Amino acid sequence: MDCNIVVLAGQLAAAPEHRVYPGGASLMRLLVTTRTTGPRRRVDVIPVTCWEPPQDLLDARLDRGRRVFVVGSTQRRFWSEGGRRSRIEIVAHDIQARPLG
Repeated sequence: MDCNIVVLAGQLAAAPEHRVYPGGASLMRLLVTTRTTGPRRRVDVIPVTCWEPPQDLLDARLDRGRRVFVVGSTQRRFWSEGGRRSRIEIVAHDIQARPLG
């Protein structure tokens, strides 16, 4: 049995990017920073894609440093830009932002 489930808890590295394409599809892209302290200190910035984000997420103040929780799956995306390129990203099924305050 195959399984592709990712759970992230981290902070936004930057404010999200939101696009609406001519066909009507809506896409939100986020960069989530996760930190590990041991045994080796490490910081990762993980790209997250959310298709058709819910309105409450679009209305939330998602500034740099805001804590978020993401549930999704890993996807490798390919494109051609001066040769074949690829990127691994998380496709979010659910994103929750921690309340401010």
